[in-house]
Amino acid sequence: MPKSLDGLCQDTVFDNFYKKHARSLNNFMFYRTGDEQRSLDLVQEAFIKIWDKCSEISLDKAKSYLFKTANNLFLNEVRHQKVVLEYNQNNPFKESTFEDPEFKLREKEFEEKLQSAITALPEGQREVFLLNRIDGKKYREIGEMLEISVKAVEKRMMKAISKLRVEFEHFR
Repeated sequence: MPKSLDGLCQDTVFDNFYKKHARSLNNFMFYRTGDEQRSLDLVQEAFIKIWDKCSEISLDKAKSYLFKTANNLFLNEVRHQKVVLEYNQNNPFKESTFEDPEFKLREKEFEEKLQSAITALPEGQREVFLLNRIDGKKYREIGEMLEISVKAVEKRMMKAISKLRVEFEHFR
């Protein structure tokens, strides 16, 4: 028989749920966004959405619902940013710049050198690497969080480590 759906709506239950999962969710969102403030905002918004729907979510499914909600919020933000970027590219009143392409390339290389090798990893690889190495999550747990197979987690980790080795050589 399923657990009562109104359990999460109790203040003490929700407070314990928050305390148990806030840090892990924040780390997960930080790995997705690479931005501390943005990750905190997404975590807060995800918990608000959970609270608003607390009577519809069973306590045993609440964690996966929470992570999925936060991830969807992030994906919606990314989609919005793409629309804004496309609009700005097509905006005829865009400010023109007289920088030559070589200058832009040097500027980009400088920014990349400031980033750590981990930040340079593709999103999926960065998430898996940080969830495993920083949060100490097992591959099975990571797979459940990201809704991918353990083999996919292993492949991402292998690629992340390979890329980090190459990036590390580049920064010497």
